Amino acid sequence: MQIVSRNITFHVHLKNRSEEDEVADIKIDKIDKFYGNVQVIKDVSLEIKSQSFTVLVGPSGCGKSTMLRMIAGLEDINSGTISIDGTVVNELPPKERNIAMVFQSYALYPHMTVFDNMAFGLKLEKRSKEEIDERVQEAAKILQIEEYLSRKPKQLSGGQRQRVAIGRAITRKPKVFLFDEPLSNLDAALRVQMRVELAKLHDNLNATMIYVTHDQTEAMTMADDIVVLNEGVVSQKGSPLDLYNGPNNLFVGGFIGSPKMNFISTKITSKSQDKTEVDLMGSSTINISKTLSSANEGDAVMLGIRPEHLIINEESDGSWESKVFVVEKLGSGTFLYLEKEGEPLVVQTDGDSNIKVGDTVKVGFSASRCHIFDKSSQEAFK
Repeated sequence: MQIVSRNITFHVHLKNRSEEDEVADIKIDKIDKFYGNVQVIKDVSLEIKSQSFTVLVGPSGCGKSTMLRMIAGLEDINSGTISIDGTVVNELPPKERNIAMVFQSYALYPHMTVFDNMAFGLKLEKRSKEEIDERVQEAAKILQIEEYLSRKPKQLSGGQRQRVAIGRAITRKPKVFLFDEPLSNLDAALRVQMRVELAKLHDNLNATMIYVTHDQTEAMTMADDIVVLNEGVVSQKGSPLDLYNGPNNLFVGGFIGSPKMNFISTKITSKSQDKTEVDLMGSSTINISKTLSSANEGDAVMLGIRPEHLIINEESDGSWESKVFVVEKLGSGTFLYLEKEGEPLVVQTDGDSNIKVGDTVKVGFSASRCHIFDKSSQEAFK
């Protein structure tokens, strides 16, 4: 998977935080959340490291925004505990949790200037005029919105408004920043730019950040750790490359990566002490150097392989022929969609490939790049 981002230069950086600066780890212990009889968060336990950038990702309705709102204190917890910096916060109101949240909507006061929007929380805390001015100016420099401080929100673009919303959070100097799909209202190019800016902001602030998105590309480009949620359950937690190269189950393999991992319904044809032979769509077999101790000959399995790990028109461990019915040329690479039973097989090849619709190609499968999943439990064989 290739991820392209713009090169953004920050002209102003925060001073390095001292050892005395507040940091916070977050511990979520067996939390549940019900809406009536519907359970949307199911016995979730997580540890989020202090100063990390953790992304909660998953499809719509998986519970990621609900979990973020539970951390913020905007949703009650039916059972379990949430701790911030060692303190259980279940009963604490949001204002006492020392967190700042940035929402999908900018939630700016339209009658106030940018400066007053960013200063509003500090005024409620009765900070001195000098401290308010210093904090607002510092945040404005970080986000490069100094020239907009006297403007009203209606005079700003969407990206500028989101910077103001982030700046309002920065001025409070919280222990934890929470972001609930803050880029979803922006156009594609601006989203790429803001992703880079948020990652750089985390490096500068060195703060604990939790970010919710349904976009796995955002997760891959920004996160130290990704938490993949599915139907209120944590499917897997780990670094972006850990999840990409070693998915624990079919859901993570299919969700992380664009295009997603290819899946082929197949079966185990034979086993030995050091390898397992798997059928390859009836045309050949492929030998996987895994014993799959819990599987038996004849068992139904799913073979997974990513588009970039398939080889076109070269000899490989296993091979299969099919006709191309869609070609996507993206400049840096070309995606070929090949006919097969069920979903098409997607192959990534060179950007200047001359393969066209209607061509028949031979596809090679690299055994070392294949993943095998139990068809019943959908869990990966390790």
